[in-house]
Amino acid sequence: MTPIIVALYDDYGIADRVRTDLVADGFPTDRVELTSLLETGQADAQPGDAFAARVANYFHTLLDQDEEHHADAEDLAQRVRGGNSAITVHPRTEDEIDSARQILHRNGPLAMEEILH
Repeated sequence: MTPIIVALYDDYGIADRVRTDLVADGFPTDRVELTSLLETGQADAQPGDAFAARVANYFHTLLDQDEEHHADAEDLAQRVRGGNSAITVHPRTEDEIDSARQILHRNGPLAMEEILH
């Protein structure tokens, strides 16, 4: 499985700044995703008639690799539908995992989910 870290922020501006910080740190833009009501990102590529279904499918696609994160996917989807913004990072090395964690934590996430195995 590919490592995934998702951080939830209460403000789109903060999430957008976090994405910029991650890219400035060297993460390719195709491995950093922002999902919000203002910028639906990869959620729009998911099946579903409305954003609510697509965002739920997006987080389930990411997090259901690990059975224990099924409820987390639902919670993230609900919170994004409610106005929060999520940053998803796809780190490939231990150094990238550490760097992503530092950048994500520095900006005060409301919640974070990690699948690292």
